[in-house]
Amino acid sequence: MPPITHVLCPIDFSETSRHAFDQAVVIARWYHARVTALHAYPVMFMPVPALPAPQDRIPESELKRVRAEAAAFLEDADTAGLNADVVVRVGQAARQILESAAALPADLIVMGTHGAGGFERLVLGSVTEKVLRKATCPVLTVPPHAHTTARLPFRRVLCAVDFSPWSDAALERASSLARESGAALDLVHVIEWPWSEPPAPVLAELPSHQADALGEFRRYLVAGATKRLESLVSEAIRDRCQVTVHVAHGKPYAQVLQIARDAGADLIVLGIHGRNPIDVTVFGSTTNQIVRQATCPVLTLRN
Repeated sequence: MPPITHVLCPIDFSETSRHAFDQAVVIARWYHARVTALHAYPVMFMPVPALPAPQDRIPESELKRVRAEAAAFLEDADTAGLNADVVVRVGQAARQILESAAALPADLIVMGTHGAGGFERLVLGSVTEKVLRKATCPVLTVPPHAHTTARLPFRRVLCAVDFSPWSDAALERASSLARESGAALDLVHVIEWPWSEPPAPVLAELPSHQADALGEFRRYLVAGATKRLESLVSEAIRDRCQVTVHVAHGKPYAQVLQIARDAGADLIVLGIHGRNPIDVTVFGSTTNQIVRQATCPVLTLRN
């Protein structure tokens, strides 16, 4: 797994971004990495070719005020012993985050998420989703009030596995994190057919021959998925951490979230598919929902 040497954390001076920055500091301290806090000053007007660039139309006094506020934000954080700095850029937030991550370059983006209602839903949709879809480095989204400690804060890591190359990359990262911190590792595979179809079939209400066939098919799917999950775990991983495999039926995002809650996971790791229209739909129905609803940090990455 590539080392983490530079962590980028977008900040907007809210409690949510402050909490995310605390998480970024913990990770940077664990890996002896540099951490950069980025504030994107919003541009409330469209660029016009005949006019100066947006940053040139903002009074220098205003930019100075924002830089001072950003510096104070950093001073309030527990960054003792860290190589930490703050950057203020003018422009649309998602674009500035992505460009900064590429320029540094960042090995990890840590950003806060908001709630699911009203304006907060719009903020998540317009910034976090764009970063998740386009970032080339892993992204850790941190919901409000997620647990943070003075060391690597992951004691139970859950990794969703669909046996694709993307989930292979996620499993490699999840296994590495679990080994490094001595965490328990939960592997989850969700079978969608046919129990996610509304209404789910009730075997007792079906003719006996259909119930027997569906029951046997379900056992076949579960046994096959369980065997594949177990085959992904090397002896080296089992020697360093406790591994539990879960095979569930239903909507993937709902089952992953439920198992994460039941197991007490403090990190969910997901592999994101590519960027074509089909993958965007997959993202919207699974990763998007998990990021929106998770009560623990979610690490997303591409293969």
